[in-house]
Amino acid sequence: MQKSQPQDELTSIARWFTGHGEIASIQPLGNGNVNDTFLVEHGDGVPQRFVMQRINTSVFERPEEVMHNLVQVSQHVERKLSQEPSQPGERLWEMPRVIPLHFREGHWVEAEGSFWRGISYIGAAISVDVVSSLKQAYEVGYGLGMFHQLIADLPSEQLRDTLEGFHITPTYLADYEAIAAKAAAPLTTQENHCHRFVAERAPWASVLEDAKAAGELSLRPIHGDPKVNNLMMDAKSGKAIALVDLDTVKPGLVHYDIGDCLRSGCNALGEETLKPEEVVFDLERCEAILSGYLETAGQTLSEADHRYLFDSIRLIPFELGLRFFTDHLNGNRYFKADREGHNLDRALVQFALTASIEAQENEIRELLDQLC
Repeated sequence: MQKSQPQDELTSIARWFTGHGEIASIQPLGNGNVNDTFLVEHGDGVPQRFVMQRINTSVFERPEEVMHNLVQVSQHVERKLSQEPSQPGERLWEMPRVIPLHFREGHWVEAEGSFWRGISYIGAAISVDVVSSLKQAYEVGYGLGMFHQLIADLPSEQLRDTLEGFHITPTYLADYEAIAAKAAAPLTTQENHCHRFVAERAPWASVLEDAKAAGELSLRPIHGDPKVNNLMMDAKSGKAIALVDLDTVKPGLVHYDIGDCLRSGCNALGEETLKPEEVVFDLERCEAILSGYLETAGQTLSEADHRYLFDSIRLIPFELGLRFFTDHLNGNRYFKADREGHNLDRALVQFALTASIEAQENEIRELLDQLC
């Protein structure tokens, strides 16, 4: 749900990115859980479009660093793409471009306590909330792999850690334990189920962080939130052409991205289903996503990276379920909730997906061995 904003205020902010030309319309765009996003149509004659976003500074407490990362990554990818001219018939890859301000230098504007930025709009493209075919699943994997391949040689020290603790599962577990200790009683049957589910899996929550501390896994630039609807596909061909929503770009483990992509793409019922008992981790979609990913980014993975792929597939849905459940217990302060119990329902979906992955561990490991 977008935060309400008077139209004249939105227009005033949009002019920082458009100049004095006519602004035809400003409409809400997408259904993100964190930022407020609008599509702005402007210009005399042939209309132009761009995406205007209010960054949620409760989540991104240092928005200037978010913008620093976005500029670094977009410029790096644009340079690489310009050095490799496309051939006729090849798919085109687009990089969201940060729009500079018109009336002064910079890439963002602060107004009425809010932090705004403009990003180029990728037209003639679609996104989906739920993968509907194996072809789409392949493209989702291909898109993430292309993004990883393009940023693989960007030194991670050039990026700021804009979300300290993001994807650090032991930290989320500690937050959960502190909040759960203060949760009001009595608990519902679903809440009790979630508490038991977390307690049973807490011992392996540090698996990726332990591997990083041991030097087996290393930090690289990552997207941070490569769920299915952040992948843009050409409206005609259905081919992946861009990965958007780059606020979470930061140094991290590529396993966070791979696990999150599979978490999002292999649940045919989607994140918002109210039937968690029917949630299944789809092996065919898993194979298609990994095939697309490895085609483009396989050469960037080390032997150690391969060894921890199953752990990432299992861990990331558990981690997100833990975050949803913690936020539910804490009054829905992080994720937008449209109704009472919304984040609890989301947690149940992710925990069901985790359980399905665990039940198919042997099959998933065999698949990873075959592909990798």
